Amino acid sequence: MKRMIFSVVLLLAAALALSPRASAQNGSIEFVARATPSGGLEEPVRGFPFYLLSKSFEDIGKEASVGSPEPDMAAFIDSLDVSPEMKAWMKKYKTTSFTGEDFIKKVHPEDVINVPEFYKAYMDRNSGDQSVDFPKPPKFKPSDKANDPAKYEKLSAQYTDTIRHYVEQHPQSVDGIDLNLQEFDPASKWAALEAKRLPEIHRRTLNLAQSKYLVARAETNLQGQGFLRDIPPGNYWISTLDVAADVGDARPRWDVPVTVRAGQTQYVTLSNVNSVQPSPASR
Repeated sequence: MKRMIFSVVLLLAAALALSPRASAQNGSIEFVARATPSGGLEEPVRGFPFYLLSKSFEDIGKEASVGSPEPDMAAFIDSLDVSPEMKAWMKKYKTTSFTGEDFIKKVHPEDVINVPEFYKAYMDRNSGDQSVDFPKPPKFKPSDKANDPAKYEKLSAQYTDTIRHYVEQHPQSVDGIDLNLQEFDPASKWAALEAKRLPEIHRRTLNLAQSKYLVARAETNLQGQGFLRDIPPGNYWISTLDVAADVGDARPRWDVPVTVRAGQTQYVTLSNVNSVQPSPASR
């Protein structure tokens, strides 16, 4: 009996001896959060919750989105009431938008000629402009198409070829055709279709961040300081999740990497400079 009690005492003593040593192998993080509104002075972010995550909030969002696949763009394009040529062009460039500089860069001379909607928009945009030497259409009557179809087709083909050469020599003449394509632009419909999945992804992202990947949590004091103690060595992220701090007109949100080393304190300064830029969907 005495031997058993002695063994238990030895085990307890060993555990007590190892416990401080294990704790000493951990590290800590001291951070300060400050934000600067436009035209103002830097201010501390007071009484604000910060989360230490074992994975960046951005990557957690990507993980959460796996369970909610994006809608099928090809199927969406097929459902549109546009020409087969336009559908093929949209699939080629994987786009549903006909506006802006990015769209114009994708439109090449052959696209202007081969996609009926592009050709009409281009002609409507340029044929009435008297300030440039735009090719004049051949002189034939609508009745010529029935009375002399061979001549009509020949003149039409020649004029189309002339337009092709003009586009090649004057690529800037494509600028602005997006204004004549607004009736065909399905970007808003596609955006609405994509938006349907966002609330579920958002919910799953927050759940994962605050359960599976949460390591510690701290709230800043009146000076904007926060303290995270007894953190095992490793790579982490100091995050405000999807919540932005309100400091005047500044609304910074953070997802900043930090490495904790055994027995050391890591010091991190959070400011406008290393804040997360808002995504287009959140603006």
